Amino acid sequence: MNRIELGKHGEDLATAFLESAGWTVIDRNWCCADGELDIVAISEEAGENTLAFCEVKTRSGLGYGSPLEAITEPKLRRLRVLTARWLNEHRVVSTHIRVDAIGVLLMPGRDPEIHHLAGIAR
Repeated sequence: MNRIELGKHGEDLATAFLESAGWTVIDRNWCCADGELDIVAISEEAGENTLAFCEVKTRSGLGYGSPLEAITEPKLRRLRVLTARWLNEHRVVSTHIRVDAIGVLLMPGRDPEIHHLAGIAR
C-alpha cells in the first residue's frame, strides 16, 4: 500500500470507528486553500451535540513513532484555521466545537489499532 492508499484506508477505518460509536459523519476530506479536514462529525454527549473536527494519522509501523505523534503544534494551529473556515463556509454556529485526533496503526499481520483523543485543541 502506498502512502496515499494507507491514509485513505486509515480515514475509512476512523470513519467506521466513529459511526460504530454512534457519531454522524457530516463531511470528509473538505479542502480549502489552507489545507484539508479529514473528518467532521457530530456526537451527542451529555444531551448536547458536539461538532468535532477529526485529524486522522495512519502509520504502518512504529519506526517514526505512533500516529498521534505526527500531530505537531504547527498542525494544530492549521487545524484551528481550517475549523474556523469550515464553520464560516457552512454557516454553522455551535457552542460545542473541538478538534480531535484519531491515530490508526496498521501493522502487518495484526488487527488495526485505533486511538481517539478528544479535544486536542479547542
